[in-house]
Amino acid sequence: MFASRSALPKLYYAIFGLYEPLLTTVGLLGTLVDPEKTHNQQAPWPKHSQPPHELPLASIVTIVQLAHVCAIVGLVNLFLLAAARKYLAAQPALQEKIVGALLTPLLIGDIAHLALTLWALGEHRWRFSEWSGMLWTTVLLGLTLMVPRMTWHMGIGRYMEKRDGKVL
Repeated sequence: MFASRSALPKLYYAIFGLYEPLLTTVGLLGTLVDPEKTHNQQAPWPKHSQPPHELPLASIVTIVQLAHVCAIVGLVNLFLLAAARKYLAAQPALQEKIVGALLTPLLIGDIAHLALTLWALGEHRWRFSEWSGMLWTTVLLGLTLMVPRMTWHMGIGRYMEKRDGKVL
């Protein structure tokens, strides 16, 4: 497969520099509009049980802070990847190192997020029919970021110094 002369070609930039910041910002906005709904749809509720009518203030603050941190990660991607494309376009080996420094902990976070979500669901983890739309969305959208991060790390469709050599 032909590799791009860039460590961050347009497709990867679109996914991590545009799509991910958009997802995380929309998630924050949705949480700000209705933090209780965001909270209550994170996991299935036990049969014959309903979410609380009103969330404790600490729960609202926590869910809003979590959404805010996710949005910050998206914005960091946007700004750092835009700078890497602009200022390191002629230096793909350096661009690869900088982009890798961002995408490596994010890939670890993607894997941990999926594993911890499944762990936290306990006995409900494999009862897919009980999953809420929000839980399905969280898992599936997480995969739309984790899989491209894996392909980036495998060098698919991008410049890799150890495979493609130095670019002069």
